[in-house]
Amino acid sequence: MIKVDLNADLGESFGPYVIGSDFEMLDIVTSANIACGFHASDPEIMANTVLLCKDKKVSMGAHPGFQDLKGFGRRRQEISSQDELRYLVLYQIGALKSIIEAENGLLSHVKLHGALNNMACENIDISRTFTKAVKDLNHNLPIFVVAETELQKAAMELSQPFKCEVFADRAYTDEGQLLSRKLDGAVIHDPDKAADNVLKMIEEGALTSVSGKKIPVSVDTICVHGDNPQSVKLAETVRLRLENSGISISSS
Repeated sequence: MIKVDLNADLGESFGPYVIGSDFEMLDIVTSANIACGFHASDPEIMANTVLLCKDKKVSMGAHPGFQDLKGFGRRRQEISSQDELRYLVLYQIGALKSIIEAENGLLSHVKLHGALNNMACENIDISRTFTKAVKDLNHNLPIFVVAETELQKAAMELSQPFKCEVFADRAYTDEGQLLSRKLDGAVIHDPDKAADNVLKMIEEGALTSVSGKKIPVSVDTICVHGDNPQSVKLAETVRLRLENSGISISSS
């Protein structure tokens, strides 16, 4: 039986401001990428998200990004040195890890957020610095890598465990990168179209770019974003379509 993980970026509210439908999404996904306070979230929201994940038996991962609450971590920033990036990442992972362990949980993975993730996918030096930081923290801690990008290459070079990630609700360029959100069609809002895309990726072992180019990929984990009004319906539809096709949904 084919088995895949279903993940979502969660815990992205801040103070009194609520983003996403975390409670409902955690009944659908098997892994949560929890914001670590830089692009979104705060200590209490991080803790509440951890407790929800534990209650619903959802695997918990750190979701570090640029320090950019106003831009939600989706604006590119200059990285002045490897040390800057190294400690930017470790600081955030450490914050979440301490909360998870204080609540007798386990940090299961790391996934970069937003602009930082996009930059790492394109730039092998950024990917190597990020991967080495995670490896130095825990050489057994898996990272989620956008399939067939520089992130995957760095993980393979450094022998760090990884899971290849595809996106249910995003379009791809011919280079296998996520299409910029500034462009029409970058985000897929139709639940049935998203489910069709995911099932096609798994069956073909390839993603299809906006121009129709086939890019071979492995599919270990599928991201369904949790920060828009269609999120719950889309995630439900994707999961049901996969299960009805005989595909098991699990984080292990």
